[in-house]
Amino acid sequence: QVQLVESGGGLVQPGGSLRLSCAASGIIFSITDMSWYRRAPGKQRELVAGITSEGSTNYAGSVKGRFTISRDNAKNTVYLQMNSLKPEDTAVYYCRTEYRAFSSWGQGTQVTVSS
Repeated sequence: QVQLVESGGGLVQPGGSLRLSCAASGIIFSITDMSWYRRAPGKQRELVAGITSEGSTNYAGSVKGRFTISRDNAKNTVYLQMNSLKPEDTAVYYCRTEYRAFSSWGQGTQVTVSS
């Protein structure tokens, strides 16, 4: 059974940083593509960042230069380092794994950016 468990969310002031983690189990982590999505209040879920099994990355324009996605295959974990956070980054952040036709989501972790 595939399980993705996100952690690291919380309340942070504008300009602050957070690092999200997503620990995966039940999959061969090293061959899967991983990504982070977010859903802000009243908005649709959107792609934030992705990293392929080979380590290639892509980012939404709104976070490019502020967020960094990385993976540690030895720990079956993907990370999202978020710097220079803005109030508009407030959302529930979800981890997703994808391999061919298979995909699975984590339960999400809340990030709130507010003074």
